[in-house]
Amino acid sequence: MYFVVNLVAGKAAISDKLGKIIDEFIKADFQVTVHTTQSGDDAADAARYACEQHFDLLVCAGGDGTLSQCLQGIMRCEKRIPIGYIPAGSTNDFAKSLGIPKDTMEAVRIITSGTPMPCDIGSLNGVYFSYIVAFGAFTNITYETSQQIKNIFGRSAYFLNGITQLTNINSRLMRIEYDGNVIEDNFVFGMVANTASVAGLFSMNDFMLDDGQFEVVLIKKPANPLQLQRIIHSLLNMSEDIDRDYIRFFRASRIMFISLNGEPISWTRDGEYGGEFSVNTICNHNRAVSFISDKTNGFNLSDGDGSEFASDERYELLPEITDI
Repeated sequence: MYFVVNLVAGKAAISDKLGKIIDEFIKADFQVTVHTTQSGDDAADAARYACEQHFDLLVCAGGDGTLSQCLQGIMRCEKRIPIGYIPAGSTNDFAKSLGIPKDTMEAVRIITSGTPMPCDIGSLNGVYFSYIVAFGAFTNITYETSQQIKNIFGRSAYFLNGITQLTNINSRLMRIEYDGNVIEDNFVFGMVANTASVAGLFSMNDFMLDDGQFEVVLIKKPANPLQLQRIIHSLLNMSEDIDRDYIRFFRASRIMFISLNGEPISWTRDGEYGGEFSVNTICNHNRAVSFISDKTNGFNLSDGDGSEFASDERYELLPEITDI
C-alpha cells in the first residue's frame, strides 16, 4: 500500500490517528509506505509513483482537493491501481458518493475489507476531476475561503462566504453543446457533477457513479430581483415544481461550453481553482478508476433510466440550509 496523507486537511485531526491507522493496515497484512504531502501538486506525483512502482493500492487521506490531485497522477498512468479514500477535509463531498463514513476508523475498515468498484472520472480541458466542475456565482468560495475559516465553521463557511457575493452576480453568454443539443443563453451558474453532494449543502438523490454520464445544472440570469427570488425559492424547495424558465437539468457524457463574447470562463474543479478558458470541453471517462467501497453498498445509487431529470425527486437540500 502507498499511503498518501495530507496532514493539514480539515482540522488536521488525521495526525493524531496516523499511528492507529497504519497499525490497522498492517494487521490486515498490508506492507505500508507512507508519504505526507509537501505541496499542492505533490499528491499527483506520489500517486503516479505508486502506479509506476507497481503498488497494489493507493490510499489517500485528505480532502476532495487531495483526492483530485491523486487522480491527476493515476489517470496519466497505463496501469491504474485502485484507490482507498479516508476523508479528512472540511466537506468531503465525494466520500458521501462513495458511501464512505466520516468516522476515520470506519473508513479504514472499508479499505481493509471492501471491494474495488469502477467509477467514472471527468476531465476539464484535459485536467481530471473526481466529482464536479462549476462556473459562476459562488463557485470561487470553495477555494477562496481560508482553511482556518473552514476548520472553524465547517460547511457553513462556504454558505457564509457566499452570502457576501449576492450583490455581485455576473452572467456569461454561452453556447452549450451536448449530445446533439445546443443551448445559447446567459447563465449565472453551471455545474457538471458526478456526486451525491455539492459543498456539503445540497444533495442529488438519483445518480450513478459508473454510468458514463454527468448530471448538469444550469441557472439562467434573472432579469430582476423578483426572478432571483423565484430561482432561490425553487432551489430551496426542490420537492415542488422546478422553475424550468431559469433552471435546466440534463445528463450528458461530453459537454462543450463556449463563451460567445470571448471572455474566458472561470472554473472551480473539485473545490479548487480550475483555470479560465473561452472554449471548454468536459468529458466523462467511463469506469476509469476503481475505488474501494463497502461491498454491501456499491455505487449504483440510481433507480432512473438516465433520461432528463424529473422535477420533483432528484434534488433536495440538506436540513442545515433549510434551518439557516
